[in-house]
Amino acid sequence: MTLVHPTAYVSPGAKIGKSVEIGPFTIVHENVILGDRTKVGAYCELGLATQLGDGTPLIISEDSLIRSHSVFYESSSFGPGLTTGHRVTVREKTKAGSSFQIGTSSEIQGDCLIRDYVRFQSNVFVGKKTTIGNFVWILPYVVLTNDPTPPSNVLMGCTVEDYASIAAAAIVLPGVTVGYQSLVAAKACVTKDVPPYMVVAGLPARVVGKTSDIKLRDGSGDSAYPWTRHFKRGYPVSITEHWVSEEEKYL
Repeated sequence: MTLVHPTAYVSPGAKIGKSVEIGPFTIVHENVILGDRTKVGAYCELGLATQLGDGTPLIISEDSLIRSHSVFYESSSFGPGLTTGHRVTVREKTKAGSSFQIGTSSEIQGDCLIRDYVRFQSNVFVGKKTTIGNFVWILPYVVLTNDPTPPSNVLMGCTVEDYASIAAAAIVLPGVTVGYQSLVAAKACVTKDVPPYMVVAGLPARVVGKTSDIKLRDGSGDSAYPWTRHFKRGYPVSITEHWVSEEEKYL
């Protein structure tokens, strides 16, 4: 049974799935598709019209959770299991895969491609034309930039490859690639491509070692990276059971 709060407005043109919940004072515009069992909190706005879109609807797939005060523009699509914090903004032509998590007060500027099981923590800013791979972690206050000579009309999005981690308050400059299974240290300013399996730190960021040399702080002496060896919380067993064999190909 779909539950719409009496103060919410849902356009007759919107397509609402089964067992959807829409909270107080939320607006759902006509160019919106909400999948089954999706929950939308209070004071959200979904499917905001924009001339920068391509006319396609905002698609929020099944089993998603959008928390209060979040705004999603039209012409974007999200796979099953989207979860947001509060006060999230996502602009047009953002395409994201399954189980995407967007932390509180984060902003995605649009024209971005984001793969499966990506996790943003709070206050992440993602510039236009960014590409993010699978199983990426982006921690609070990270900024992914796109304008090499601001202000200009030349946009060069960042690329973040699978399993990379970008620590708190790091900045990645336009056109830079953060490599597979790499680590960007907190407050780093990344001006050059980060090689796979490497750690970069500093301003400007430089390679300071291999990720495999970093040890867990639990007294075990085990390597902290690849993180898939020891961190599996929130990921399906059908995925994590293959992680060890995949790691062995590269180690």
